[in-house]
Amino acid sequence: MLRRGLGNLVGAASRGYGAQAVAAREKQLQEFALLNENCILVDTDDRAIGPASKKDSHRVDVNGHVKLHRAFSVFLFNSHGDMLLQRRSKHKITFPDTYTNACCSHPLYDIPAEREEANAIGVRRAAQRRLNHELGIPTSQAQPEDFHYLTRIQYQSAGDGVWGEHEIDYILILQKDVDLKPNPSEISEVRYVTRENLESEIKSLEAPLTPWFNLILKHRLKKWWDNLQNLRQFEDHHQIHRF
Repeated sequence: MLRRGLGNLVGAASRGYGAQAVAAREKQLQEFALLNENCILVDTDDRAIGPASKKDSHRVDVNGHVKLHRAFSVFLFNSHGDMLLQRRSKHKITFPDTYTNACCSHPLYDIPAEREEANAIGVRRAAQRRLNHELGIPTSQAQPEDFHYLTRIQYQSAGDGVWGEHEIDYILILQKDVDLKPNPSEISEVRYVTRENLESEIKSLEAPLTPWFNLILKHRLKKWWDNLQNLRQFEDHHQIHRF
């Protein structure tokens, strides 16, 4: 049903012409996902408690709170150890036109295989799906077993006061050389950054960082990056880290 609905939207928009039609299509795609895809709500111990639409999962309530839900962040490094940054499309509903790590998204309640929790397999399947959707990475180049699941963090941001985030975020590391074909409804720019030039690259960016990427950059990323060949020492699948 989701795939057919998205296809109809793309087909209708493709009959238009010019930048205005493209922008309208991309907005439609984002709004469709917001209403028709369901996140996995969790308690503070990451126990699933049911579904909620992406809209309901990201809407800031009158008290400034956002429903807690399960998410993941993929940090993608190539064989040289360079890290991929993406700039979120200006058509994104949450945190548009911001820089962040390679992929940040959610396992869906609608997909039973993504609700499976053992060894974070559901989350890793969702990561494979979203890398393909957002960055055009062939699924054969990013198999679930390729992702190194490190740990979980919990954070909250009220965003613009209308749309925000409150997530238990699974940290996944992927080091592979992959083919990229970014989806313009999701991403407006990609770039690889070297470890040596990280600080200068961040300072030169023309848009802000997403709140989750900013937190991870401040608290954890540099240690992980400096130890890509020895990440097992940072594995913690029991504690949920809160910044």
